[in-house]
Amino acid sequence: MNTSTVNDVAGAQVWDEPGLGRRALNWLRGDPRAALSLVVLVVILGAALLAPWLAPHDPTAQNFDQMLNGPSAAHWLGTDDLGRDVFSRLMHGGANSLYAALLAVAVALVIGVPLGLIAGFVGGWTDTLISRVIDTFLSFPAIILAVAVTGAMGIGLTNAMFSVGLVFAPQIARLIRARTLVVRQELYVDAARCFGASPLRLLLRHVLPNAIQPVIVQSTLLLAVALLAEASLSFLGLGVQPPDVSWGAMIARGYMYMSIVPEQMYAPGLIIMITAVAFNALGESLRAALDPTIKGHS
Repeated sequence: MNTSTVNDVAGAQVWDEPGLGRRALNWLRGDPRAALSLVVLVVILGAALLAPWLAPHDPTAQNFDQMLNGPSAAHWLGTDDLGRDVFSRLMHGGANSLYAALLAVAVALVIGVPLGLIAGFVGGWTDTLISRVIDTFLSFPAIILAVAVTGAMGIGLTNAMFSVGLVFAPQIARLIRARTLVVRQELYVDAARCFGASPLRLLLRHVLPNAIQPVIVQSTLLLAVALLAEASLSFLGLGVQPPDVSWGAMIARGYMYMSIVPEQMYAPGLIIMITAVAFNALGESLRAALDPTIKGHS
């Protein structure tokens, strides 16, 4: 048996098995929660991307004759304090809010996955050093650290969510480090090492694919947290800046008139809740599907 044969046999089984698309479709058919969550997320994402063509009004167009109006045939969700259509702003704000969530999780993955892999695979003083850095970041309250990093980098949506990604990165690193410590002891990793596989090939071909499943699940859960973090930072004025709009910025704007027209906060708050619940539900379904210890999976 040569090295390439061992690599083929000992590689990541989850990615090498045929019919991945068909199994995903069967999974969605057998898990109504996952299917419904995916449909909800696709609808929300589609509405956000197509907002320039589907939104009934310009989200920045002001009409001082219709300030803080309730729902009507012309304005389905009413108007805000500057007479802008709330429904149109909700659609346009989805693009910024979803972009913010995806950016934060992407930054966390780019930083956390390599650090966790290296710490778990190399071990020794490297593991100790990286683990101490991770523990240091985790010791700070997440929102306080995000606010501090945003203040240092400058106010803006991209900077704010980059800071949130930095806050998430230690969680990803610690998770994949723990999984890597287990996977590196597996027999197929030892077999590949005996046949001359380089450390980089071991990491990329054998360790990473078999350690990434919990990170995939955690990423979907962090998307919901990132969505709420964007709302929090925009509420504090550190996120999206006018005239751009996001769901968090809409809540911040509506908060100023909460005692007069509290319904201004209902629409963005509700869409944030729905999106976060959909991300969480999808993450839970992925966890159940990828966990080999659950009955029905192997």
